[in-house]
Amino acid sequence: MSTPVHVVGVGMIPFAKPGANKPYPEMAAEALRRALADAGVGYEQVQQAYVGYVYGDSTCGQRALYEVGMTGIPVINVNNNCSTGSTALFLARQAVQSGAVDCALALGFEQMNPGALGSVYTDRPSAFERFDHAADELVGHAKVPLALRYFGGAGLAHMQQYGTPLETFAKIRAKASRHAANNPLALFKNVVTPEEVMASPAIWPGVLTRLMACPPTCGAAAAILCSEAFAARHGLDRSVRIRAQAMTTDAPITFDAQDMREVVGFSMARAAAQQVYDAAGVGPEEMDVVELHDCFAQNELLTYEALGLCGLGGAQQFVDDGDNTYGGKVVTNPSGGLLSKGHPLGATGLAQCTELVQQLRGSADKRQVEGARLALQHNLGLGGACVVTMYEKV
Repeated sequence: MSTPVHVVGVGMIPFAKPGANKPYPEMAAEALRRALADAGVGYEQVQQAYVGYVYGDSTCGQRALYEVGMTGIPVINVNNNCSTGSTALFLARQAVQSGAVDCALALGFEQMNPGALGSVYTDRPSAFERFDHAADELVGHAKVPLALRYFGGAGLAHMQQYGTPLETFAKIRAKASRHAANNPLALFKNVVTPEEVMASPAIWPGVLTRLMACPPTCGAAAAILCSEAFAARHGLDRSVRIRAQAMTTDAPITFDAQDMREVVGFSMARAAAQQVYDAAGVGPEEMDVVELHDCFAQNELLTYEALGLCGLGGAQQFVDDGDNTYGGKVVTNPSGGLLSKGHPLGATGLAQCTELVQQLRGSADKRQVEGARLALQHNLGLGGACVVTMYEKV
């Protein structure tokens, strides 16, 4: 990346179960104020705002921002399913890197309802028509809610090809709970064992238990991005910058491969990661800490391989050896991830950003990955889009 882009401020609020949350404008405003305070800038210094959410009307971004200020700046509303927050980050980074602005804001929030995700507009074609058709052909189980069927089916494909036991996914979920216990902003802080994960109610017997799925969550997070010159001029913290970033969408392999792992974005994620590694000139073996999209324990395992943290088919050994946690090769989801921290769709990508910026600053307290200098973020939304971002400590 030719023009350095620094993340000078981050902020998020504790995530909450639906019904225990404040209305979205209040959540978003609180997260934004935290990010502005962390950056040491005023809202009047922000020149563009990219605001992400999935469930809401078309100008909810303005409604949220107006709680903090009405400065007349461009406000762009973003919806890219579960990768919405990192898509807002991607656009803010582009705006700063291109020189269009010196200071941009990425904000994400979600006010969710209880229960599994589903379509809101049932009087028109669904964005998931082709995904549902693929799932019908490959795994059936039409009575299982759509996201659980997609990712459960993807995990099943890995189990069938490599002999991966269900216990491996339970170990991933247990690891998430141990990390979240040290995160005051996480929704679930109780530690669970692999045995407890296995014993939780079976959503899809032999394939997926309830504790292997992330909960519906409400919350908000934000990041302030600026150019190096702007940061220097205003005396801002320039210790963290975006080294490389890529966004990909589906290619023909998503459906042509006849593989549920491809349906949930395996090659889309691998392509984005490779673009980032190529642009940065470093490989996955040099990453110190990773926040990845563990909407299900099954997707965390698949993502280890997609990001190159281990070889194809090597994820079970990667987990068994403890290479995904403190003392191993790379700490994955020190925040607790979506499984324990929660997954307010529009906020997730910016919550990941918040965690990684704190890790690179050395301010993550009990979650701190010692000596962290390179961090990788992976945020995926079906339909589909994947954003991978590499941060570095300057």
